[in-house]
Amino acid sequence: MAGAASASSPPPTPKSPKLQPPLLERAKGPSGLDKIVLRDPRGFTAEVRLYGGQVTSWKKDHGDELLFVSNKAIFKSPGAIRGGIPICFPQFGTHGNLEKHGFARNRLWSIDDNPPPLPVNTAIKTFADLILKPSEEDLKIWPHSFEFRLRVALGPKGDLLVTSRIRNTNADGRPFSFTFAYHTYFSVSDISEVRIEGLETLDYFDNLQDKKRYTEQGDAIVFESEVDKIYLDAPPKIAIIDHEKKRTFVLRKDGLPDAVVWNPWDKKSKTIPDFGDEEYKQMLCVEPAAVEKPITLKPGEEWKGRLELSAVPSSYYSGQLDPDKVLHG
Repeated sequence: MAGAASASSPPPTPKSPKLQPPLLERAKGPSGLDKIVLRDPRGFTAEVRLYGGQVTSWKKDHGDELLFVSNKAIFKSPGAIRGGIPICFPQFGTHGNLEKHGFARNRLWSIDDNPPPLPVNTAIKTFADLILKPSEEDLKIWPHSFEFRLRVALGPKGDLLVTSRIRNTNADGRPFSFTFAYHTYFSVSDISEVRIEGLETLDYFDNLQDKKRYTEQGDAIVFESEVDKIYLDAPPKIAIIDHEKKRTFVLRKDGLPDAVVWNPWDKKSKTIPDFGDEEYKQMLCVEPAAVEKPITLKPGEEWKGRLELSAVPSSYYSGQLDPDKVLHG
């Protein structure tokens, strides 16, 4: 009887398809776009869309969303997703016949089943590998063959790590050059309560002043109007301090000498169709980038650019962030 009962038992409910390594799941967002959800046993999560290779969510164990995504974001081609971490490649900005900020953020990426090894960090258990290669249409507008490998990982303390590796695979011996940015949108309580430390005294190009070059004069960067600046030779560590939430984002970067700071403020917000009129108050872009000096690769050469984000409680003394705990820690 036991055997008969077993034979007539309903088949097990199929589980969601899993990717390697463990703790990943393939899912679809409300718009139908494929995404990979990274789940760390300690409660940290991140989401990566195959469209654009774009991180669109990052949460630590308390569950608060740390990245900004507009309520009006469009999750379908041909446009980029407004928020998260769009990837700007092979150009940042608008030049020549390429679309603004390049095409990588508007293409469908694939899961990379056989990525070349990265340096081993045994503390990192949860990561996803994606790859982008040019289509025939891409080669018409940017005639270079490449392999762009992307790894998104969650660190042992809930940090978000994004590593890009771009290789020149031209068969005709030609080098190519590109500019690049991780167009990172941070979620903040109120832009008027935010300051950036680590960029003071640096030279910058002001995109609101015909890209003229200036030197930053303030002790820290605060926000009272539209800002669109490219800071040059920025340090490897930058702090974004949200006074109201008593939270500090620590941005660490490698291979990316510049840093873009952008907030559209009220007038510009009203001209952006996939952005709410008042959403500028809850977001700030601080973007590790290589803009002033393009990166050049010969065939067979590879470039690596890395972004690491941490969200930590702010430490105050007389209302100021303790730099030894964040900027120099």
